[in-house]
Amino acid sequence: MSVLTPNKIDVDAIRDQFPVLHQEVNGKPLIYFDNAATSQKPKVVIDALSAYYEQINSNIHRGVHTLAEKATTAYEETRKRAAEFINAGEVAEVIFTKGTTEGINLLASSYGRKFIGEGDEILISHMEHHSNIVPWQMLCEEVGATLKVIPVTPSGEIDFEAFQSLLSDKTRLVAVVYVSNTLGTINPVKEIIKAAHEKEAVVFLDCAQAAPHMDLNVQSLDCDFMAFSAHKAYGPTGTGILYGKRALLEKMPPYQGGGEMIKDVSFGGTTYNEIPYKFEAGTPNIGEVVAFKAALDFIDEIGKEQIAAHENHLLAYATERLKEVEGFTPVGTAANKVSVISFNIEGVHPFDLGMMLDAKGIAVRTGHHCTQPLMDHFQIEGTARASFAVYNTIEEIDQFVDALKGIVKVFKK
Repeated sequence: MSVLTPNKIDVDAIRDQFPVLHQEVNGKPLIYFDNAATSQKPKVVIDALSAYYEQINSNIHRGVHTLAEKATTAYEETRKRAAEFINAGEVAEVIFTKGTTEGINLLASSYGRKFIGEGDEILISHMEHHSNIVPWQMLCEEVGATLKVIPVTPSGEIDFEAFQSLLSDKTRLVAVVYVSNTLGTINPVKEIIKAAHEKEAVVFLDCAQAAPHMDLNVQSLDCDFMAFSAHKAYGPTGTGILYGKRALLEKMPPYQGGGEMIKDVSFGGTTYNEIPYKFEAGTPNIGEVVAFKAALDFIDEIGKEQIAAHENHLLAYATERLKEVEGFTPVGTAANKVSVISFNIEGVHPFDLGMMLDAKGIAVRTGHHCTQPLMDHFQIEGTARASFAVYNTIEEIDQFVDALKGIVKVFKK
């Protein structure tokens, strides 16, 4: 069997930074292959969150006392760091949200309601997460726009010719996932953006799965909007970012009303704050945002190229080894993928598979992965999904494959 040469990173040293990995589940050492749902957190992130609450807990932007100033500085340092991470043109183009889902809802509610109307068209793909489907459905129902769906090929790739044929002078927005959470497919987003811009449509990229696996450069991509969540990129839950080009953000109305998003309030009327604060009403998840910076630092200290090389090695190795499992059928075989493998095993329901793997200490995801239309497209109920991160190992994959072989034997009896 031929596999890629392993990337020269110290996986043992990386694993030592993740306390949760050093435990047993059902009497077996934990093997965590559910990273597409959420990644585990390194000690530096946990420590940063604890340090905020232990040392500088205070509300931000509104106080002149020492703790308020320290908390505000730490919060805004994360914004600067996030802008660097995605190569935004300026820091003000980064809006903090609860995560990708809120970023999409913000965009649909603000940009959508102002700039999309009756007879207009929005394009999404067949592989979208529910969070990049439902907000656009709600908007279309509200304003009388039409939602069009870009088909995918049997291998789980966007049908680019079909996409081009769907683009029209009525297309106002194209909202697509950069990396499929179910299939691992890396979409040709640069080409999608170029084609959409030729029709004067704006483009939103769902980068929830892309952020932990690959370089994000919004200026090079020339996307108009982009969102991702911290918790899939080794950071805390409950926070993330929405990026938008300044020219577009300034034209958009606020998403919510309240404190922070205002300049002046009177009963006669209100004037709104500048971006990004116009979109950040109320007290945010301050501690989680502060710890988010530690996660971004963690990724860059290892190196995005090194992480990608290690994960690609795991993907190639697992793809070959899983062929040894009787009845194994992959779902999504795109040529360009990140480290996600969705699959079914003949005669074994994905839920049963997940439960039996859990009994052996192996965590995978089962079900439709919040992509029910994609499951319908492939005419399946769901899949099992194994997704790998920088702290996973070849040895874990070997144990995973051995466990699957054992499960198959049980069902053949």
